[in-house]
Amino acid sequence: MAKAILVVATHPGIGLTSTVLGLYHALDRKGVKVGFHKPVMQYDVESQDVDHSRAVLLHSSRAVGDDALVIRPEVVQQALDADNLDELMETVIQNFEAAKGDADVVIMEGLLETPNVPYAGECNRQIARALGADVILLSDARVSSVARLENRLDFAANTFGGYDKGHLLGAIVNYADGAGALSRAEIENSKAFNANFKLLGVIGSRPEIAAPRVSDLQQHLGATVLFEGESSTRRILDYVLFARTPANAADFLKPGYCIFQPADRDDALMATTISAKAGNNLACLVLTGPLPASDVVMNLCKPLIEEAKLPVLHLGTSSWEIGKLIEKFNRYIPVDDEQRIRETKEYFADGIKDDWFAGYLSAARSVSLSPAAFRYQIVQRAIAAQKTIVLPEGDEPRTVVAASICAERNMARCVLIAKPESVQAVAAQQGVTLGDNITIIDPAAVREKYVARLVELRKAKGMTEDQAREALEDGVMLGTMMLEAGEVDGLVSGAVHTTANTIRPPLQIIKTAPGASMVSSVFFMCLPDQVLVYGDCAIVPNPTADELAQIAIQSNDSAKAFGIEPRVAMISYSTGSSGSGADVEKVKEATAKVRELRPDILVDGPLQYDAAAVESVGKQKAPNSPVAGQASVFIFPDLNTGNTTYKAVQRSANAISMGPVLQGMRKPVNDLSRGALVEDIVYTIALTAIQAQQQAA
Repeated sequence: MAKAILVVATHPGIGLTSTVLGLYHALDRKGVKVGFHKPVMQYDVESQDVDHSRAVLLHSSRAVGDDALVIRPEVVQQALDADNLDELMETVIQNFEAAKGDADVVIMEGLLETPNVPYAGECNRQIARALGADVILLSDARVSSVARLENRLDFAANTFGGYDKGHLLGAIVNYADGAGALSRAEIENSKAFNANFKLLGVIGSRPEIAAPRVSDLQQHLGATVLFEGESSTRRILDYVLFARTPANAADFLKPGYCIFQPADRDDALMATTISAKAGNNLACLVLTGPLPASDVVMNLCKPLIEEAKLPVLHLGTSSWEIGKLIEKFNRYIPVDDEQRIRETKEYFADGIKDDWFAGYLSAARSVSLSPAAFRYQIVQRAIAAQKTIVLPEGDEPRTVVAASICAERNMARCVLIAKPESVQAVAAQQGVTLGDNITIIDPAAVREKYVARLVELRKAKGMTEDQAREALEDGVMLGTMMLEAGEVDGLVSGAVHTTANTIRPPLQIIKTAPGASMVSSVFFMCLPDQVLVYGDCAIVPNPTADELAQIAIQSNDSAKAFGIEPRVAMISYSTGSSGSGADVEKVKEATAKVRELRPDILVDGPLQYDAAAVESVGKQKAPNSPVAGQASVFIFPDLNTGNTTYKAVQRSANAISMGPVLQGMRKPVNDLSRGALVEDIVYTIALTAIQAQQQAA
């Protein structure tokens, strides 16, 4: 799996693109398969449709340059206005997966906060969270004190949760050792850096690196070319606007200077061209104003200009306007400036420390799956599975909308059990279209075909045909018989039915999977930064130690099946041996049983919730535990604790809870909360489709 690094500048104008170029090159020359991706386009000041930074980085990398893989800023704004960042982050993940190719590390350029992009900080934070990206901060040595640098880094780090969160790798500091800037020694000795937040590079001040070509300035100004000279190779280090006499002009005629002069000042023109001919390697001469240069003087100067290969331009504007134009000159690196690109990436790569590369690339770190990544993964796997899911509550409005969404996104083929005219009326009322991937089955039209089979399956209970017909009046029972017959691959219900009414028919007809002694459930809790697994919060009221062990094993396997690295915490009111009592002993016994039955499972208990979830608390209360502080699967001692906890977390943390997802069934059946949102139903259908695919494998 590719590592993602997001490079974020603490403020604009400090060489973000150059730094990304340098980091890319530093990894590339170490033999690392490195890629580049810019999740969100950032328009240039001069254009509302061009991202020169992205263009240069794509030009200099092996990245996929498909414009469809970058999100336009107006789309971000729309998502923010609609409070719909979750869906946007799923798109971010989708684009990243398409763009990463075979890279081992993908370098990403973050958004710069500008008056037009005030949401940059939040967007960068969400992107880092969604992709589980490591973050490198870029800051500027041109500050009055080390404390000022530290404050900037602190502020930027807090955007990502502080130095202890958000996978902050460290910082790169640009423009060191220049006039009015901090020295390397001052930066190296800053208290901002430590073992957890490293100084990853110091880039020295070198103005010539950022020097544009004369031809770049000409294009920006829209100036007329009088003499082209070496426009494509000469670079501008500084600008001078003057109309002095030749005797007073010497101090302004320096190598690399762009000279602006009134076109009608013959004496100044002659002084400049003589200086150029004498070997004073000026960048260029720009003649200004509405009055043209004298033909006589230009003819006199022409041989000198041509011999010196001095670029000469004309711009018919005032000195005041020229100042404003220069101020707006964006010094981005043009895509065709191969020399500047080459020198920039080499210089910046040299400034990046490489002693952290090896450890970073080889480190196997625990990655918490973000909610956006989890949802994206579920959708993609459901699309790949192409399963048929029956929805017994076929004319329930949320269910109809969810089926429409699943069909539109090709996540599943949905079968709605209800009178067709009722379903169509609900669809019209909800403003959705029911496409070809949706089948509507009138229960009255098919009920009779399942009577004999139901009688056979329930003959031990003495079921008669009349009783079977009555039982099949229930949509869940009818859907269960379709599942038993293999006509559908899974069943989702519960938007109207209680949990008991949803799972009773499947338990009677489908029964448990081979090797499973019981049915339990988990919720996938989509918290802001990660997805956790809670079990059992819906099915088993007061499990024995053996049953609790089975719940832990089933929940571990469910987590792994859905892409979550399982670290199982057996929850109690006591951590380790700090407490006693029957409830604690049950958890201890269950933990030992899990270790005995499945030594491959990373499990520990009893653990209090805070000791399982919070790293600092885990280190204090259970310092030798492989699970404490980093648990991803939480097994509660009873239904009362589990159900209360999941609802408290769901409501207090505004978390999305997917489930309950049933474990241990021979075929997938899943229950919904009666308060389920359309989104909850969509993802439950997707989870069910994936379960069906896994069971078929």
